[in-house]
Amino acid sequence: MKKNLKQYLLVALSIASVTFPNLAHADSKIIDESDVAKGIIKVNYSTNYQAKYKLAIEKDGQKQYFDLAANTAQSFPLIYDNGSYTIKIMQNTSGNSYKSVYTQKIDAYIADDTAMYLASTAAVNWSEQMMAIKKAEELTKNLQTDKDKFDAIYNYVIKNYSYDYNKAATVKPGYIPDIEKIYESKSGICYDYSVLFASMLRSQGIPAKVVKGSSTLVNEYHAWNEVFIDGNWIIVDTTVDAAYSASKAPIATIKSSNQYTKTSEI
Repeated sequence: MKKNLKQYLLVALSIASVTFPNLAHADSKIIDESDVAKGIIKVNYSTNYQAKYKLAIEKDGQKQYFDLAANTAQSFPLIYDNGSYTIKIMQNTSGNSYKSVYTQKIDAYIADDTAMYLASTAAVNWSEQMMAIKKAEELTKNLQTDKDKFDAIYNYVIKNYSYDYNKAATVKPGYIPDIEKIYESKSGICYDYSVLFASMLRSQGIPAKVVKGSSTLVNEYHAWNEVFIDGNWIIVDTTVDAAYSASKAPIATIKSSNQYTKTSEI
């Protein structure tokens, strides 16, 4: 009996000494639900384990995946309306394989389904201190209506930014635009255009989505915007319109839904 007890204590001490670096700290609030009514969750996954992570947001068979930076607070939208969500943090194991390391259920009642498209999020990241956002403030100074503010920012983007073909040929999977770098270079790919435009609009209180999918106007996988103006969502493509503007071709600011097929939005 004493021998068995000694063996048991040795095993228990061995287990107690094991660390689990891929688990979030027990005293941290991993998922902050304080802005769920606005359609936003805040995630801060603390770990010492060096790996890539993704965030999975699931509801009623629909799934959306985001790259997740560990040890950094980030915000993400709940785009699937009201109901029960499953939030999973996924850790890369090898290649494109991931395993779930944390799961949490969230019941969401979203009071205003446009509010999430005003927020600074992991993919559409902006702050008032950024030069691009200060430019939006400058452009819209003394303008009263959302339509006038939209026009000012739209015309600025399509007339001052050019398409970066080299970047398009070399961009890596998981790329997320940095609007300060885009503002400085005055160039970018379609994802850059759409994130810059959305960020500038959001900073002025105009809901804007970044949408990905395909378009009859371009050959490659594409990104554009949907903007909430006068109670309606309109399709806007600053990448295409910047090319039209440079060539002095006529531009239809509001695009037809027949020209675009959406696969995701953020």
